[in-house]
Parts: sequence; C-alpha cells; structure tokens
Amino acid sequence: MSLGKAKAVGAWIFDLDNTLYPASCRLFDQVQVRIRQYIRENLGLSETEALALQKRYFQEHMTTLRGLIVNDGIDPHHFLDFVHRIDLGGLEANPALDAAIAALPGRKVIFTNGSVPHAERVMEKVGIGRHFEGVFDIVASDFVPKPDIGVYRRLCAEYRIDPAASVMIDDMPRNLAPAHELGMTTVLVKPDDGLGDEWAGPAGDSTYIHHVTEDLAAFLGSFGQPAKTGSIP
Repeated sequence: MSLGKAKAVGAWIFDLDNTLYPASCRLFDQVQVRIRQYIRENLGLSETEALALQKRYFQEHMTTLRGLIVNDGIDPHHFLDFVHRIDLGGLEANPALDAAIAALPGRKVIFTNGSVPHAERVMEKVGIGRHFEGVFDIVASDFVPKPDIGVYRRLCAEYRIDPAASVMIDDMPRNLAPAHELGMTTVLVKPDDGLGDEWAGPAGDSTYIHHVTEDLAAFLGSFGQPAKTGSIP
C-alpha cells in the first residue's frame, strides 16, 4: 500500500523498537526480561510478582518505568541503563531500509520511549543513523511516555514539526491514536514473526490507523518512487 499523492511530507517520525528492526530479532524480549530483573532486585519481588507489577504499571502508567517512578521513586537513569544492556548480536544491517529512508523527502526523527544511547546502538547496527536529525527519547519528555498526547506536542514544538504534514510510524497501535488526533498520517508496522505484542493491541475503534505494513523497507521504498515522492493522502 502506498501513501498516495495529496500533500507534501515535512517530517517522518519513527518509533524505534520493533519498528526500525524486525520484531523477530526478539531484542525487546531481552529488555522485558531485564525490566523484571530490575524489579526483582530493587523491590525484592519474586519473578511472578515482578511480571504482574510490570504488566500493571504498563497498563496504568503507559510504561513500567513511569509506574516505578511514580510509585516506587526509582532512579530512571539507572533503570534505563540497566534494561538496555542487551545483546545486539542478532541485529543485522538493513541496506534496503537504509536506501528507502534515504530516498524519503522531508526530515526524519526518532520518537521513542527508550533512551538515546539505546537508539544510537540500534541505529548503528542497522546502518541507518545518518538519516535522523535527532532522537526524542523518554528523557527529553521528562519520563512521560507515548501515548500521552502532550509528549507529541512537545516533540512537534522542539523540532518545529507541522503534524498535518507529517507521517508517524510505530508498531504499537495505541501510540498512533494521538498522532492521528493531531493530524498526522499514521502507519502501523505489524510484527514480522506473527506473534505480536500482547500488550500493544488497540482497544475499540482503530480508524486512527491509516496504513498497515509488515515490511517497512518495501512500504517506504514504494513511496520513494518518483511518481509518489513528497506526498501523503
């Protein structure tokens, strides 16, 4: 599915994890395991209790980190450093994605609930870091995560982004709802392994998802063809 031809794209806003690399790499599984380890070691809980708290905080506070900050007063910088110490050995360079992003008109920004150091490590492995003018991470948002709409407004203000001329790409449906509300075109990246994320599904109406793809490089590559360059529906 192409993005069609109607209005110029000023900015492309990309999520990081399970969006700019395949979910089948299972990198985020490693992060989830380390989150539970952090909870066990710092709050003195069992594995079962840590998993239950991880899920509850995610549902109530949009990220487990936010719940730990609000309820347990943890040091978010220490948390981020700990949970992102993962093995990137299964992550490979993606020349097709590199070429597709290079061909896109407009600016490119990373918008992640992770950290800048994690994003930089991932982008280096995938071979795409040169395309992005910045990473708006969870630290930049004062640890208020997507999908809080105020964070989207802060992103747009900091990078002088016009939402109506922007495309947001994410693997979590709920993160696309505020983007749609602000006037962005939204693209959902479905997992390439068929498993998905049990916490990421949309609740109720999902008309805020304008496009869906299982192959981001191919999707962006088709958009980058001369006849379609520079426009979104």
